[in-house]
Amino acid sequence: MEVPVLIVGGGGSGLSASVFLSDHGVGHLLVERRADTSRLPKAHYVNQRTMEIFRQHGLDGDVAQQAATPEQFGKVRWQTTLTGEGPLDARLIHEIDGFGGGALREAYDAAGPVLPAKLPQLRLEPVLRRHAEERNPGRILFGHELLSLTEDDGGDRVVAEIRSTATGETTTVTARYVIAADGGRTVGPALGVRMEGLPALFDATTVYFSADLSQWWNEGSLITWFLNPYRQDLSSALIEMGPTWGKHCEEWGLHLSLAGIDRADEQAVTARIREVLGLPGLELTLHEVTSWTVEAVLAERYRHGRVFLAGDAAHRQPPAVGLGLNTGIQDAHNLAWKLAAVLSGRAAESLLDTYEAERRPVGQYNLGWAMSAASHHQVVIDAAVGLGPHVPPERRTPVFFSYFAPSPVGAAQRTRAAEIFATHRGECQALDVETGFAYEQGAVVPDGSRPPARSPLGDVYRPTTRPGHLLPHAWVEHDGRRVSTHDLVGSGTGFVLITGADGQAWHAAAALAAEKLSVPVTAVRVGDAAEYTDADGAWQTLRETDGAGAVLVRPDNHVAWRSAGGEADPAGSLTEALSLVLGHRAP
Repeated sequence: MEVPVLIVGGGGSGLSASVFLSDHGVGHLLVERRADTSRLPKAHYVNQRTMEIFRQHGLDGDVAQQAATPEQFGKVRWQTTLTGEGPLDARLIHEIDGFGGGALREAYDAAGPVLPAKLPQLRLEPVLRRHAEERNPGRILFGHELLSLTEDDGGDRVVAEIRSTATGETTTVTARYVIAADGGRTVGPALGVRMEGLPALFDATTVYFSADLSQWWNEGSLITWFLNPYRQDLSSALIEMGPTWGKHCEEWGLHLSLAGIDRADEQAVTARIREVLGLPGLELTLHEVTSWTVEAVLAERYRHGRVFLAGDAAHRQPPAVGLGLNTGIQDAHNLAWKLAAVLSGRAAESLLDTYEAERRPVGQYNLGWAMSAASHHQVVIDAAVGLGPHVPPERRTPVFFSYFAPSPVGAAQRTRAAEIFATHRGECQALDVETGFAYEQGAVVPDGSRPPARSPLGDVYRPTTRPGHLLPHAWVEHDGRRVSTHDLVGSGTGFVLITGADGQAWHAAAALAAEKLSVPVTAVRVGDAAEYTDADGAWQTLRETDGAGAVLVRPDNHVAWRSAGGEADPAGSLTEALSLVLGHRAP
């Protein structure tokens, strides 16, 4: 069998890559060794940028249909215990808005056309698989594992041996390119990929179970941290996993300590869950116990010849901030349009080198941010309440009594703690981390401008049309229909040139450049008396060009080039920019 692209791995990144390639008209085969999609909830936060990508490719509706909204999960909460009758039980220590909920809603609404969602991986992956199979029927093969991967003698093809895990039948697949989205299990080790960083930060345990907690559950949080006032080993974190959201949630993920307990002993694990929750008689069904090592590693290279690493195969980081799966899906989004451009002959092979140039710095930044957030939470948040390694076990309960005391000292302790808890916004209000990343090198034409200052705690996003940045979102109207500037690009492989109302010269330039380079370029005028009107006046504020300027946007909605004002030779300038972006000329 011969295909243009072989995808190894059918998790979130691999399935997303399949959907994107199908929308770009690229033939491909996906193989996944598992018989089905994930049976574990694992990643459960779909950030705003990923939801925008899903929206671009017609996935957001099906995701949102099952997902919780920021109104249902937009808090992070710290409590003493889930329940109990004592004076320290079921006490709220602190809570903070997060992930687009509460007071954050206005900022997230301004940042993009769609909000974040909460949908655990075991429900997200089936949505992605269904769309992948519908768009590429017969070529999404679960229950098929990669045995070997080599280059052919000419070096212009990759030869893979694929085996059906059900029948043992082996098939040879020849592909122009390979996307390794297998979590780093097979392709990376076979290629000798070196993962740089810290491969073993700490060990963690998560139990997944079903139970009715409606009588005690305080709904509305993405995660609730329990700081047990009596015993450190009973501190834990509880997460709704759906499928119903709120008080009547059926399934749960609980991060807890199983020190001294055999994880294979279901009775002992169940007893520990009841002990942690303070519900000795709780009826529950234990689904899975996973013990896992938290890593902070990054592939030394994202491209190895004709093989491209994406998702966990390229980067693995602590779960703080929820960047793992989201970064992986965004990897696939960046790579898909470039593969399509090269395979169609519209771009030079060198365009594919920009995948690593653009995505590896983002992976490195996100890994560092997740490490920082995880370390901050482990050390600083406990200290906010008055806990820490310096506090002996016998002092633990008095610390909590002091914290809740109706006295000036208690009020001071709570006030100081609130200021410390507010620094947690670097993890749960990280809008700039999720959306504000930019590509300083790669398939962009720099204009010499400096990037906007990034928020030190990652919570303030400053949109800009500077090349390499995400196109700012603004609502525009066309034929009585309200759409986002993001919608102007669509799900194909074409570029969009956004101009002012008097952009006729740019329209002619776009047609000439498109014809010369055989690349789809759609010119769109936004302004008074133009085909698109600036619905709220937001685009005029955000565009950072005058009425004679133009902004060239890539298929992935990142700005490729801009002209702040008019050009003496619009067609020449635009053609030159597109040539540089597509690798026809060196910058």
